[in-house]
Order: sequence, then structure tokens, then C-alpha cells
Amino acid sequence: MGMPCFPIFILLFLFPFSKSDDQLTQGKPLSPGDLLVSKDGVFALGFFSPANSNRSLYVGIWFYNIPESSRAIVWVANRDSPATTASPATLAISVKSDLVLSDSEGRMLWMTKNNITADEDARASAVLLDTGNLVLRSPNGTVVWQSFDHPTDTIFPGMRFLLSYKGRVVGRLVAWKGPDDPSVGDFSFGLDPDLGMQMVTWNGAKLYCRISVWNGASVSGGTYPGNNSSVVYQTIVNTGDRFYLMYSVSDDSPYARIMLDYTGTMRLLTWNSYSSSWIATSERPSGGYGVYGSCGLFGYSDFTGATPTCECLDGFEPDPMNSSRGCRRVEALKCGSKNHFLRLSGMKVPDRFLHIRNRSFDQCAAECSGNCSCTAYAYANLSSAGTLGDQTRCLVWTGELVDTWKTNNYGENLYIRLGDSPAVQKNSNLVKIVPPVVACLLLLTCIAIVWKWVRRKKEIKKKLMLRYLGASSDLGGKNSDFPFVSFEDIVAAKDNFSDSNMLGMGGFGKVYKGILEDDKEVAIKRLGSGSGQDNTRKDVLDWMTRFKIIKGVARGLLYLHQDSRLTIIHKQATSCWTMK
Repeated sequence: MGMPCFPIFILLFLFPFSKSDDQLTQGKPLSPGDLLVSKDGVFALGFFSPANSNRSLYVGIWFYNIPESSRAIVWVANRDSPATTASPATLAISVKSDLVLSDSEGRMLWMTKNNITADEDARASAVLLDTGNLVLRSPNGTVVWQSFDHPTDTIFPGMRFLLSYKGRVVGRLVAWKGPDDPSVGDFSFGLDPDLGMQMVTWNGAKLYCRISVWNGASVSGGTYPGNNSSVVYQTIVNTGDRFYLMYSVSDDSPYARIMLDYTGTMRLLTWNSYSSSWIATSERPSGGYGVYGSCGLFGYSDFTGATPTCECLDGFEPDPMNSSRGCRRVEALKCGSKNHFLRLSGMKVPDRFLHIRNRSFDQCAAECSGNCSCTAYAYANLSSAGTLGDQTRCLVWTGELVDTWKTNNYGENLYIRLGDSPAVQKNSNLVKIVPPVVACLLLLTCIAIVWKWVRRKKEIKKKLMLRYLGASSDLGGKNSDFPFVSFEDIVAAKDNFSDSNMLGMGGFGKVYKGILEDDKEVAIKRLGSGSGQDNTRKDVLDWMTRFKIIKGVARGLLYLHQDSRLTIIHKQATSCWTMK
């Protein structure tokens, strides 16, 4: 697959830059030639002019410490109200603590609307962060406005892109009008207001591309390849009132972005330091594939190969009368015939679905199999995802299926209805609606097989451990790396878990001080019956904080088990480690 081509916005900076700090105050406005540079030099804010419009001036944010030819603009303040070189503008903080852009003739070109009340101290300041966020703060540090809440065509790592609030669509990315024109263009991205479950791009008022369909979980996501050393994570979060989209990078690199370009393509771009260029690691649509309905009825865009292709769903064939129309059934459906459904995995489900609430998988399947006009269904059980309210999601389709994808990064099982002939069933992964008695027998058989396998696995592990311990004794002594310590030894070491030996306690149990037979001092933690974390605080930590904790725990375990000179002993109900 060749390297994806995408536009780079060539900029013309008309003024020599004088490097500034990251702060903007009431006494220090920003003029053409001045810069705000984030603390670590990742981003800069200043005035710029597109290459073919050197008389127009815009205030924007761009990547700073990369080659100038690749300094893509990621945010624009006055995209529809440019200043001119004949009447240079100034960005300042007003007496009402708003950011205001005005020209030399006093015309206001752009301003923020903060939530500071009239009786509050008006000495606000603005700071450009290394995340690319321009933040306006009150004197007590309260954020009263930030650019992350008002994106233009780009989503940054760590930004919470608010899609809807209390059921109302609020957030939308809007592309540039052209490669050198930052004004509002024809293409936009946001949440489909009709269904509220899919993120789409529009060309004007016309649906252009369905980017993804939300599975209904409170927190869900997928992964995408980043550069050679990182992975990009997409997270969709539903808190009840707020529904937002986030991206994060595994190595915390700020050099990644989701961008809607002027051609209507959503691209995941990461910086490649070896080639000193931006690389598109994912894009939709791609080469015309993924444009809404581009593969016709009962066809799908296959993004799993080196290049995307249009394919027919299993049980369908290209329409010989009109190939642009898509695919047709190999065998027509007959109402009252046997119910056969084909399971397709890794699919982005088709458009025009009906969302049925509070259904189990069997009930969802029955909704479709019992309706002759139903052509497909999809189901998701969200009980393990901490979903609020209804913990199921049943989607059904009647009539034609349009705009389906197959992808490696995300997707779900789609069950489509087929005819009953052997030709249709051949080489298909068919799912039959079986009588309840047969289903119960099959379930019990599966449980028995799994139980026997798990029991056998435990026996093998036990034999291996006993063989290891026996080998240690046969060698004439204790194993120096993994000494065997019995539970009785541990009880004796800490005086039968006496409170006088307790060092402390945490969320998972108490820690005791003890002495083993060889006079080695140890700390021993015994898990309590009520161990666990406070469930009411689970929403305090966002995904990035959780991810950093996971990485820290992994590093700690690696150190304790591989690099530490001290030995770790694990037991089923008690953990023990030596003390310095």
C-alpha cells in the first residue's frame, strides 16, 4: 500500500517572529510577529497568512518544534473574519476578561464569551499548554474558556470532543474551505442527530460518510496504529448527560491529531521523526471506498486488506442488471421457511436500523426471526462495561442493507437472514434458531467440557509445582530463587496475625511485620474478606489517568519479579515480601 497523500497547508508568515512565553495578560497583547510558545515548545500561537492569500491575517495554533514546512495549523480563531495587512490586528484580554481580536481601526473580528460574572476580579490571563489548548483563566485559576471546547477541524490527544449534551448535538468539526482557505468549508463531522448512535461526516446537509457506530456502552473504544513506537486509542464516553469522543497516544506523544480536511476525509495523522513528515495511518473514506452507500445495496466496503474493495455480503452476488446498484440475493427469502442467519464478524453495521431496548440476545434474535420483513440484527451485552440504565443494545433492520463496512480496528457481529437452500448455506457460518430444549442440552454439554478442561489444567499446574519443589529438595537444599514457605510458617512469623505486629492497612487488607526461621525480617499482607476499592469513586479517574496507573503497575511488577534482589512469595490468600 502506497503512502497516503493528503494536503499540507503551506503557510506564509509575513512578520519576523519574536519568541514570547506561554502567557498572555491584559498588559501584554499579541501583535503580528509575536508568539505564544507552550512551555516545552510543542505548540505556538500567533498570526499567519495562507500562501495564496498574503493580505489576510489569521490567529492560529500550530505545531512549533518541527520543520517549518510541516507546521500544520490545528486551530483558527477568526476563520471567517480575517484581518488584513493594511489594518493589522491585535489579540488582547479585555477589561471583561474576554479574548478579543480587533484591527487597527477598532473593528472587532473575534472574541470569546467567558462565564466570569461582573462582580468578579477581571484580571484574567491566557496560557498556551503543551497539549495545544489555549486556556483563559480567572485570577483564582478557574478555567473560564478554552480552545478545546471550540475546535475547528482538528481533535488533539486528551481533548474531550463533546458530541452531545442532554441529548442535543453540540460539537462539530468543520473543515477548511480549501487548501489555503481557513474559512468554514462544506464538510463537517459530528453525531447523527436522527439516530444519536453514529458519528458521521456531512457534505453540506447531505450524509457523506458514516465514520463509526457507537455500541451503547458507557465507555468503549478501539485502537489504531500510530508511528513506529506508539498506538492511538479512541475512546467514546457516555456519562448520561454528556457524550464525548477522546483520543490518547500510548507514549503520551502530543504529535498526533484527527483532522477533517477540505475534501471531506477524516484522517488520523502521526508525526514520523525519521522521515520528518506527517503519516496518515487511518483515513475514511479511502480512495472513494467508505463514501456513504458507495458499494451499493447488500454490499460492503472491505478495509481489512492492503487496499479497500467492494464486496457482496455472503449469500449475495453482484447485480448483473445494474452493478452500480450493488448486490442481489442468491435466493429470495420466503416467509414461513426455516430461519437461517449468517454471522459476519468485524462489521460496522448498516445504516437505517431500529434500536430496540431491554432485550436479551435470544429476544433480539426472536424479534428478527419472527418478522418476515426483518433482514438482519446485531446485539451487544453491555453489563460488563458499566453502562447506565439499559445494559443491552438490540438493532434490527428491515428491507435493504446499505453502507456496511468490514474493518480490523473495530466492529461487531452482524447476523443477516439468508435462504434455506444448500447453495446458500455452503461455506457459510450459519446460525440456526434452535428449539429451547436442544439449546439447553448443547449448553450443558459445553459447560461440562469446559469444567473438565479447567480441572485438568489445575491438576497439571499442581503436578508441575510439586515436581519443581521436589527437584529443589533432591538437589540437597532449598531453592535459592524461590524458597518454599508454608502458610504455617507465615502464621508463626507474625504471631498469628497479632495486631501488635500490624504495620498498616489499605483497600485490600492488612500488612504485618514478621520474622522467618532464618531471622529474615519480612512484611506480609493478608487480603481481607471485604477487600476492594470504593465503587462510588470509579468516575473520578479518566482514561488517561487509568492508563498511566496500569503502566506504572506493570513497571513495578517487572521490577519486583525481575530486577529486585528481594524475593516475592505469592500465596492464594496472603502475599509476602522481604523487607530491607
